Amino acid sequence: MRDLLTGRNVRLTAIRDSDVEAIEAWFNDVQFLRSYDVVPAIPRQPTEVRKMLQGFSDSGERIIFAIRAIETDQIIGISGFDEIIWSNGAAALFIGIGDKRYIAKGFGRESIRLLLDFGFNELNFYRIQLNVISYNGPAIRLYESLGFIKEGIFRKFIQRDGDRYDLYLYGLLKEEWQTLSRFYI
Repeated sequence: MRDLLTGRNVRLTAIRDSDVEAIEAWFNDVQFLRSYDVVPAIPRQPTEVRKMLQGFSDSGERIIFAIRAIETDQIIGISGFDEIIWSNGAAALFIGIGDKRYIAKGFGRESIRLLLDFGFNELNFYRIQLNVISYNGPAIRLYESLGFIKEGIFRKFIQRDGDRYDLYLYGLLKEEWQTLSRFYI
């Protein structure tokens, strides 16, 4: 049997107590927040971050992983599923690489492949979706290269620096992933 959550360069694990300090730093980094979430980039207090992480543990509708570089075993980001609707086999994927040394080097791509494999083959999801802000070109190219299909647009949904941006809605179905995954795994 293969290890579903381990790739060549990254491994998805539970979040450790020692990871919380790095996650708190990311949730106080406005650049990270503006790519990671659609809500205003408001820095978070340590207690707020810990409460958010605890909310994932306490929920049956959310799963969070630490993304670890295999070489160092250090946390470099977070990923997981939110808004899980078990009866429909649907979930929203999220990912954020917080350690800037690992951005645009394939670690996010590998993490998403591991998440998709786990979601479709272990959790038995039928549909995995995500949202991305229209100004995040690198993320859009990554999602589309992994087979996600743009399914909709919330026009002028996000406000940043006095400008308005669209929010794109992407989805990937299990059979689409099965066709594509032959090339990945």
